[in-house]
Amino acid sequence: MEDRIIEKDFGDLAVNMGPQHPSTHGVFRLKLYLQGERINKIESFLGYLHRGVEKLSEKLTYDQLPPVLERDDYLSPTSNSLGFINAVEKICEIEVSRKSSYIRVLVAELQRISSHLVALGTYGLDLGGALGGGASLFLYCFREREKILDVMEDLTGTRFHTNMNQIGGVRYDVKTESINKIRKLVKELRPVLEDYANMISKDEIFMKRTQNIGIISKELAEESGGSGPIVRGSGINFDVRKNKPYECYSEFDFNIPLGTNGDAYDRTIVRMKENIESLRIVEQIIEGIPSGDIHSRKPLKSPKLTRPPKGSSYFSIESPRGELGFFIVSDGTAIPYRMKIRAPSFSNLSLVEKLLPGTFIADSVVILGSLDPVFGDVDR
Repeated sequence: MEDRIIEKDFGDLAVNMGPQHPSTHGVFRLKLYLQGERINKIESFLGYLHRGVEKLSEKLTYDQLPPVLERDDYLSPTSNSLGFINAVEKICEIEVSRKSSYIRVLVAELQRISSHLVALGTYGLDLGGALGGGASLFLYCFREREKILDVMEDLTGTRFHTNMNQIGGVRYDVKTESINKIRKLVKELRPVLEDYANMISKDEIFMKRTQNIGIISKELAEESGGSGPIVRGSGINFDVRKNKPYECYSEFDFNIPLGTNGDAYDRTIVRMKENIESLRIVEQIIEGIPSGDIHSRKPLKSPKLTRPPKGSSYFSIESPRGELGFFIVSDGTAIPYRMKIRAPSFSNLSLVEKLLPGTFIADSVVILGSLDPVFGDVDR
């Protein structure tokens, strides 16, 4: 009787990826069902960073909330407070000056560039051997980001959570010295950002790792409620700044970069091209910033004096990750009755359960990184 080796099919092997895994940011768990290295099915688990900010809003006044909300999407803090204060100003029918609107957009666009630099730099680490061993690109991107944080410190006294936006205006004015520093920053950043875009778009290893990986069709993007670079990488021309202009965006000349294939490669290239367009907006702001007041309301002796009328309002803005919306219900008191945040990272992250099955383990970090989720934005 001859010896024979019989290979039995024991089914899928379940492996937990995260929440400790670096590519899941330490706060996101994927349960992968594997056949060899191929992913057959996944389950995702959220909530490791949930802080209950929407429930917390029922205990704080309207003027106390903007700094708290800046901790949600912590890579672009100003976007969070910008969406909220616009929702409050809409229900209160508060007009803001052109100058304060210019300053709001200035800070928001600088933080958009900063956020996209973090996305690219950490993507280099996710990809490992691509892009100069990963760490090189990471350090380059953070070097340029530090220059933006220096400008933020000059403008507001803080490098990260600026607390610039207030209901009715902004907290700080822009000095002539600051404008000169921003002008110098734009001059330094433009060739560097163009180099980064050219470098990754032509890097052979990067192209092989990302092209035709994690393809999101237009139909899937629309069905999932995706937004931002995720849908623009699939060729959907939607940007809140253009389609539903807010603040003073209608006054500026800028383009909306689009992809064609909807893969991880296109999503990364769209972000890099958006950096160049954000620089164009910043240039137009510093060359044409109007004079006038930076606040349309008189100083408040108590935060409880802001009392919107009974009703509700929804307002959305374009954060670096997509459409960030705030739905507020007011009962006429100084504290919101209810608040719901439409977080772009949450909608975009829902795509992983559609994208990962059929790919390999090595592709999972490529796809997840290309979605650029911020888990403070996801879990709130």
